[in-house]
Amino acid sequence: MDLLAAAAVPYFVGSSEDCSVGGSCDGTITTLINHKDNIKKSDKTLQAIQRVGQAVNLAVGRFVKTIAALTDVTRLNHRESDGQTPILADKAGVVQAARLLLSSVAKVLLLADRVVIKQIVTSRNKVLATMERLEKVNSFQEFVQIFSQFGNEMVEFAHLTGDRQNDLKDEKKKARMAVARAVLEKGTMMLLTASKTCLRHPSCDSAHRNKEGVFGRMRVALDKVIEIVTECKPNGETDSSSVSLFTGIKELKLNIEALRENLYFESKENFSTALEVILERVEDFTDSAYTSHEHRERILELSAQARAEMQQFVSQSTKTKSAAEELELTVLRVSHSLNELRKELHHTAMQLAADLLKFHADHGVLKALKLTGVEGNLEALAEYACKLSEQKEQLVETCRLLRHVSGTEPLEITCIHAEETFLVTGQQIISAAETLTLHPSSKIAKENLDVFCEAWESQISDMAALLREINDVFEGRRGEKYDHLSLPKPMKNNANLKSLKPDKPDSEEQAKIAKLGLKLALLTSDADCELEKWEHQENEIVRHGRNMSRMAYSLYLFTRGEGPLKTSQDLVHFLEVFAAEGLKLTSNVQTFSKQLKDDDKLMLLLEINKLIPLCRQLQTTTKTSLQNRVILKVDKCITKIRSMMALVVQLLSLCYKLLKKVENTSWVSAANKDTMDGKT
Repeated sequence: MDLLAAAAVPYFVGSSEDCSVGGSCDGTITTLINHKDNIKKSDKTLQAIQRVGQAVNLAVGRFVKTIAALTDVTRLNHRESDGQTPILADKAGVVQAARLLLSSVAKVLLLADRVVIKQIVTSRNKVLATMERLEKVNSFQEFVQIFSQFGNEMVEFAHLTGDRQNDLKDEKKKARMAVARAVLEKGTMMLLTASKTCLRHPSCDSAHRNKEGVFGRMRVALDKVIEIVTECKPNGETDSSSVSLFTGIKELKLNIEALRENLYFESKENFSTALEVILERVEDFTDSAYTSHEHRERILELSAQARAEMQQFVSQSTKTKSAAEELELTVLRVSHSLNELRKELHHTAMQLAADLLKFHADHGVLKALKLTGVEGNLEALAEYACKLSEQKEQLVETCRLLRHVSGTEPLEITCIHAEETFLVTGQQIISAAETLTLHPSSKIAKENLDVFCEAWESQISDMAALLREINDVFEGRRGEKYDHLSLPKPMKNNANLKSLKPDKPDSEEQAKIAKLGLKLALLTSDADCELEKWEHQENEIVRHGRNMSRMAYSLYLFTRGEGPLKTSQDLVHFLEVFAAEGLKLTSNVQTFSKQLKDDDKLMLLLEINKLIPLCRQLQTTTKTSLQNRVILKVDKCITKIRSMMALVVQLLSLCYKLLKKVENTSWVSAANKDTMDGKT
């Protein structure tokens, strides 16, 4: 990562949420909002600030006096002795005082909300203005000066939008904000290298196309942030995204099952129409060139079954008791057929995505493009650019299908973002590779291609994480991933890496941590693959292995500014729990080893003895950190966990093989015994 980007990039971490803006403000509050624009405040602004403060002060004062009067025992007894109505019976006073207080506080909260919105809009405008200057710059010296300013402005914008994201309550808006900020985070680095490449090779068309793509996408992301915080779309646009199959099937099922409470519901034909809309969308799966023949046939079979069940349901009468009972059974059959269709669609999309990620895990096409560029081989460039385009189309199509089965609106938004990222980044990689091929000795062009390839690899990794989340939702495990950690709730506005270090991580550290995190994520995928082989998922070895995998995945999320880990205390606690889980795993493996023959037992114990010392070292590190308040070195922690996870993967694989060996031996022994008994 270039040092010029170091100031901006690290702060675009974390997920984002949205805040709603409502109500209106009087001239006093409007004046107050504008006071942030000038360091020197006008008399009008100062008077406005004073009036708002006085209003709150008076409201609080009235409320306190009213409560004091209501609880004044002396006055209360005196009034009762005089035969007067006790003041406690007069509730109107406290109600009025409370309303005045709430009204004043509401105005202040609304004021604060509008101030934040104005700050974000102003910050965005600064960034846009500087981007325009960057786009037109013609010399390296001028570019360095302007990009330095741009970096500072992006840091400010990142802080403001990060705070806003944390305050959002609507999950859909939160996901949209997270997506926009992710584009800006990665786009900052791309903008740097793409601009430098254009300055070095000003007459290269592919370099200019590459740069224009980056600037265009960042502008769209900036606009999306403003749409979210102001709750409006340009020119009165509305959200045109269609309902996913998961949502459509879920809503239809709920509506049909509601008939069990009222079997005389009118216009059953509406359900038939709703089903046809769903089956029309199912064609996205059956028409896809990447859907296997088996899955396509099964989807068509289940679609026909759902249609037949629905037709029977619509045609049935409810005039007699027996007919009503039959109708209820039909309702259950329709619901079941929809359930089966949803399951098949989920399995189809997930298997396609998993196979695709596995097939492209080595990033062979990207490596070939880099080599082609350095060699200046235009003929090979055309060949590998075509292969990357094919891969891009596969990934885009897969993301579209995944969106149908994602299960929640935030995950739908993430799928759409992945689709857009593959679509745009794929073309940008090709243009960057073309530039390098035309200028094979250019270090800047090579650096630029590396940045776009890293963005592609990062999105592949994100897609693997997305599959986990979609599967968790489908199997009802959403939120389970971090429950075992028992971590404190994340504190607001706590940038992960910044909370662990008093100063900003430099570019090398940031890149190193990101790379370590990605390797850790790949190891958790390997561990999960090993765990899925086990038939008995309640096995203690499986349970502790899964816990360690999920915890390691949360550390990977931490490197991206996401997940439950926020502070150095969180990290220390995480390491304690992780070490404990590791020791529990080794203990259960030792118990299992007692079933093995000497050679197999020795082989397993040798693997265990590699993991136990690492767990002990981790425990010692956390105790030292707690006693001396030493801030842990993030990259060293990740490296240690990565080494442990590599051993866990080996251990799980070996345990599974030995377990199968034990089971086979037991089966053969039992069969031989039966045979001998038969002879006897």
